Order: sequence, then C-alpha cells, then structure tokens
Amino acid sequence: MENEELKNLVKEKYGKIAEQDEPDKSCGCSSSCCGPEVDYTVFSESYENKEGYNPDADMNLGCGIPTDYAGIKRGDHVLDLGSGAGNDCFVARAIVGETGKVTGIDMTVPMVLKAKENCDKLKYENVEFVLGDIENMPFENNKFNVVISNCVLNLVPDKTKAFREIFRVLKPGGHFCVSDVVLRGKLSEKMKQDAEMYAGCVSGASEMDDYLKIIENSGFLNLRIHKQREIKLPDSLLSEFNDKNELSSRHAGETGIFSITVSAERPSGCICGEIR
Repeated sequence: MENEELKNLVKEKYGKIAEQDEPDKSCGCSSSCCGPEVDYTVFSESYENKEGYNPDADMNLGCGIPTDYAGIKRGDHVLDLGSGAGNDCFVARAIVGETGKVTGIDMTVPMVLKAKENCDKLKYENVEFVLGDIENMPFENNKFNVVISNCVLNLVPDKTKAFREIFRVLKPGGHFCVSDVVLRGKLSEKMKQDAEMYAGCVSGASEMDDYLKIIENSGFLNLRIHKQREIKLPDSLLSEFNDKNELSSRHAGETGIFSITVSAERPSGCICGEIR
C-alpha cells in the first residue's frame, strides 16, 4: 500500500470507532463493529486512578500511559499526537493546571469532533483539538514544552518524517514521551500485507532497534526506555497470518510484539527549528 492509502485506512477504521454511540470497549474494533476479528484494545492500560481521567474520552486504544513518564510540569504547553477522544489530553491538563495548555492533534474528523464535545462538557478553556497530519503538523517551530503520544506513531507510514516534525515543534530543551508498539524480529509477509492488522497497530510497527535509531537520527538526545512489556496476541489470530515455524519462533521468544514507553530530548542549543 502507498502511504496515502494507509492513512485513509486508518482514518476510516478509527472514524468508525469514534462514531459508535456507545463504544464496546471490550471489542474496540473487532468483528462486531469493523470487520475482521482484530481487538484494538488488547494493548491498553487502565487510566481509572489518574487525575483528570474522563471515561467518555477513553476509547481503550492506547498501549501505555505516557503522561506517567513525560515529566510534565505546571504551566507547560503539551502536544498530544493522535489525541483521539481526548483521554491523554485531559490527564495532561490535570498536570499543567490552569496556567498551562494542552493541544491535541488527530487526522480523523470524527475523533476531533468527539474530543471537542468531551472538552465542552468539561468546560476546559486551556485544551484545544486540531485536525492535522502528524507528518506535516500545522504548528510553528519551537512551540511546545512536551510532546506525548499513545499508540499512534506505529500507524504513521513515514516515522522519520513524524519524529522530525516532533523535533521541529518542540522548544529547545523540550522533550517527548510516547508509548508505542514495536517488534522484535520480523512479521510474516502475510501479516505485513494485511490492512486490518495495520489499522490494529501491528503491521505498521517498526522493529525496535530501527525505531530507536529513527529517534536518534532525528536529532534527539538522552533516549530512554521507561517501560517495556510483551503483547500477547491469541494463537487463533496469529495462526491466520503465520505458518507453524513462525508461530514456534514467537512461542520461543525469538520474535514478538512489544509496547514501549520512550522519551528523548531536543538539544537546548538549537533555536532554529532545523534538524541537525
């Protein structure tokens, strides 16, 4: 698939999730709502005890809790990439307080509308949601103190372009913290080509070392992995995309799907917004 085809696929699938009147959080986008039986919620972690948590904004589509490790401070301006219905934005807002600001960006119109609706209900004046593409964000250079993202960059076709955009919009000395899906070993060719698995966060994921190298090559310093956990997909699903040898390799731990939460800093010396 070409990059634009992949983006349109993601818009379509996540748009359908946003448009459900009462999302079935046990299925995410499984057979009952979007087609093939791919549970988009298998990666998620519970936000229920987090200050600022709003159940209406939680679509259970994340793969970590980046705000736990993002080092957000009161008064910061935070950007959330792929903000969905606003879950991480509202948690970040509880940290930045009234003197800070939180901006969410998402390329899916129904998600942006849902997030704005949730924000209006909460009467937050320092949270905004913007329609836009993470590979080409509609923000000026050097704008944000912190960038966060939760299980979204794996869906971006050009991850190098995305991390360069993160670098550009961060203030000098600013940093990002993202939770994302990465791989150890290679996906089967059949899984790589399956569109539904891409939209479900698996086929679009990079090999872990490649992912970290993209971050380093984008100019970031002090790269740190805060958390890593293996994601167990059911054999009934994996057997549709892997032969017996590939399944055996996964069971032996040679290959696998992982959620990681990683952070890195933009150097404080450069004020031009350029990639070194």
